[in-house]
Amino acid sequence: MNIEETLKLKIQSALKGYNLSLELSDIIIENTKNKEHGDYATNVALKSASRLGKKPRDFALELVEVIDKEGIEKIEVAGPGFINFFLKKDTINSAISMIIAKGDDYGRGEKKNKKINVEFVSANPTGDLHLGHARIAAVGDSICRVYDFAGYDVDREYYLNNCGNQVATLAMSLNIRYHQLFGEKVELPEDSYHAHDIIDIATEFKNTYGDKYLDNSKETLDFMMEYGIEKEFEKIKRDLESFRTSFDIYTKESDVRKDNHVQDVLKNKFAKYTYVLDGATFLKTTDFLDDKDRPVVKSDGQFTYLMPDIAYHLDKLSRGYDLLVDVLGADHHGYINRMKSALMMQGYSKDVLEVELVQIVRLIKDGKEMKMSKRTGAGITLRELCEDVGVDAVRYFFVSRAASSHLDFDLDLATEKSSSNPVYYAQYAHARLCNVLEKSSDIEIDLSAKNLKEPAEVELIKCLLDFPRLVETSAANREPNLIATYIQRLAGFVHAFYSECRVIDRDNLDVTSSRLALVKACQIVLKNALTLIGVSAPKKM
Repeated sequence: MNIEETLKLKIQSALKGYNLSLELSDIIIENTKNKEHGDYATNVALKSASRLGKKPRDFALELVEVIDKEGIEKIEVAGPGFINFFLKKDTINSAISMIIAKGDDYGRGEKKNKKINVEFVSANPTGDLHLGHARIAAVGDSICRVYDFAGYDVDREYYLNNCGNQVATLAMSLNIRYHQLFGEKVELPEDSYHAHDIIDIATEFKNTYGDKYLDNSKETLDFMMEYGIEKEFEKIKRDLESFRTSFDIYTKESDVRKDNHVQDVLKNKFAKYTYVLDGATFLKTTDFLDDKDRPVVKSDGQFTYLMPDIAYHLDKLSRGYDLLVDVLGADHHGYINRMKSALMMQGYSKDVLEVELVQIVRLIKDGKEMKMSKRTGAGITLRELCEDVGVDAVRYFFVSRAASSHLDFDLDLATEKSSSNPVYYAQYAHARLCNVLEKSSDIEIDLSAKNLKEPAEVELIKCLLDFPRLVETSAANREPNLIATYIQRLAGFVHAFYSECRVIDRDNLDVTSSRLALVKACQIVLKNALTLIGVSAPKKM
């Protein structure tokens, strides 16, 4: 149990004497910004006094008298009713042995018994992953890592759009490139795929099958479509694996559509929510959250993209998930309420689906934006960006800001080996800690850390103690950027501690042994935090 939880339990117990019952989650404990105000503070008296008909400050003064003081140096009331806790040195220092004992599991939450499906990336298998996909991959994968670490049961899912106009255009583009390889004078239409990867796939196809498929039959185009999808998707999976992003489940749109499943869902589950207008079938989504009704079948009898998506989401829910999370590009804003409305038609809460919208990325080089264009083949892909600046920098920068914020990715900063580069700053802190431990491997570590008392040491320990709470908050809000911010704060305290305190002093081994325990604890927490956003923790730099 960490210090914050201990303080919450003390407060909860004291409140019971006033017949006040509060959940631990309702008791807020915060680090004080000024050490003169103690180590931790709570506003519980301000929030609870009115229920007893008392003034907050008067209630705070009463509460202080009955709170268990074990491990606490003193408790003060400040301002209108804030309660400040000054902890005993041994209480704070005891956290070190606990962190070291838990190791890789420090910060891991208790099992939540909540099953969550996170679908992300789901790029069409028609070309390389662009920067939008890359940021969605970094955000989605980090959300899953944090969910898992916080104690949730999470599945990562990729929805493969292998039906519709996009893959039909892929087949047409591949077919034309194939014919061109035999010297035929046929032009690639403007609305086809012009990227060089189509030529590469056509060349591989020609080398495998020769001139066997030069006819333009439907069977040939269907075969080329399947071939192209397979090759493009293999490449996507390789790139995502290199980006440290994996999936537990792959679902094909063709599987959702097979055996007339989508038609059956529409007929059997949504009949009372549909009407026909000008030959098209509409879903009454305005009966719920949407601003207008949405078509699910076009006048030509073809489904809009929405209806297979509805069937797909219902399929996910049928697998027993408590929550579905879709991580999508910012252009899907209008998608949210129409899908929530469709699920509500089947009796689900609007909160059974949460959608995280990820804003666009601009690449900046030499102070200027680098333009991208996937369709013309002139764009910068995820693969190329990782080759230029490394996976660590791409992942760190892509989650360093809230997903809902636009991101300017400074290529020059990402490769700079200085404290201005946040990923270098953080990784250097970890390497520095490892270096200290290696140099002092012959000195026994004092797990009691009883000799830690300098301000830089105390602030560092308190920062380490913040980690479990940050994990819970990051998971609850699906904000991996909070982990990146924490990493910067922890790295800053590590560098300050290293500068202000002589860690290895062979003339003072008692202090050195305590400080080495702090170094080990810091190394553990920094590594755990970096892992949560898919960034490596190097031992040497």
